[in-house]
Amino acid sequence: MNLPNRLTVARLYITAGFVASMTLAWRWKSPGDPDWTPWLTWSWGYTSGFILFVAASITDYFDGAIARRRNLVTDFGKLMDPVADKVLMAAAFICLIPEKAIPTWAVIVIISREFLITGLRLLASSKGIILPADKMGKHKTAWQMVTVIYFLLLLTLLEFERAGVIHGLYIWWFHAWHYGGAVLIALALILTLYSACGYLWKNRALFAAA
Repeated sequence: MNLPNRLTVARLYITAGFVASMTLAWRWKSPGDPDWTPWLTWSWGYTSGFILFVAASITDYFDGAIARRRNLVTDFGKLMDPVADKVLMAAAFICLIPEKAIPTWAVIVIISREFLITGLRLLASSKGIILPADKMGKHKTAWQMVTVIYFLLLLTLLEFERAGVIHGLYIWWFHAWHYGGAVLIALALILTLYSACGYLWKNRALFAAA
């Protein structure tokens, strides 16, 4: 297995660690608790989840860049790179639902798009055709990653405040979460739907031959 493919597989393992971190982040003690201490009893879950997600996002850039630069593009990479992206993004958006960062219906739209495109790739594969991710799909994934990183960063800052490390977040944090987040989600949804329509139209011959 070459280096780009190893990075792709590594992204799947990092995703598992990210989900575990986000799950642990839901358990934290309040500064009002009698046994609370700043660095020992607070959860590092959001912080570690933020770091792991950024690391996974970096592997998404480098696996493709290295494959193209060193001429290491393989059928495995063409298939698994988009799959690893979908698993990462689906996991991230689902983990953000309990935090009320993104509406459930929006996550359903995003994940449904991924299932639809995966189904198209399976249809193409049954005909001996490998459909790689297109540029618009990459832009969509990049913007979704920016959206997730934005929310994870805000959650990390909130975690630091709960630990008593920083103070005075509430006013600007509230506006950043509700208003800035809404703008990012709207743009991510637009790109998600636009890229899906473009990809389906580009490969419409597959449906005609089905």
